[in-house]
Amino acid sequence: MPVSHAHSREKTDIKTLVIVSHPYPERSVLTKGLQEAAESLEGVTVRNLETLYGYDTRQINGDAERKMMREHSRVVFIFPTHWFNITPMMKAWLNETWGSVGPGLWQGKEMLVVSTAAGGSSTYGPDGRIGVSLADVFLPVKASALHAGMTWLPPLVFESASSDRLPSYQHQLIERLKLPFQ
Repeated sequence: MPVSHAHSREKTDIKTLVIVSHPYPERSVLTKGLQEAAESLEGVTVRNLETLYGYDTRQINGDAERKMMREHSRVVFIFPTHWFNITPMMKAWLNETWGSVGPGLWQGKEMLVVSTAAGGSSTYGPDGRIGVSLADVFLPVKASALHAGMTWLPPLVFESASSDRLPSYQHQLIERLKLPFQ
């Protein structure tokens, strides 16, 4: 679903790198729509891992990706929660891009996770089927960001995600990306 033209001239004052991944991009509605929302803002660079590298995790160019990281102040991951985790390509991207990152290498940068999840409170949370929250699911990414010296921003998560609510999700993402540096 294309982003409303009302958003097309907006911008973020923070150079933002958005890393997008979906294990089945041909089926993606929500992730694709969130990517389109991010692309509608000036000051945002979007890199879709499956578009760039296909599904071959060995093709990820760690040097080029680290260069992109250095050129931006905020990094945003957009992905569907996939088996209670980030996508396989996103994990490979982290391994290749951050694998040699020592403590504090990304000091001063911000990290934002944006994710969709089919399950809601019946799945996540203390009373849910799996008994853990989505915040718990994202703890390894948070730990990686904090280890690298980044500021961890509260995730933007759409539980019980539905394509009917895509315009609302796009609006929420755009508003989050326009927020000033934390």
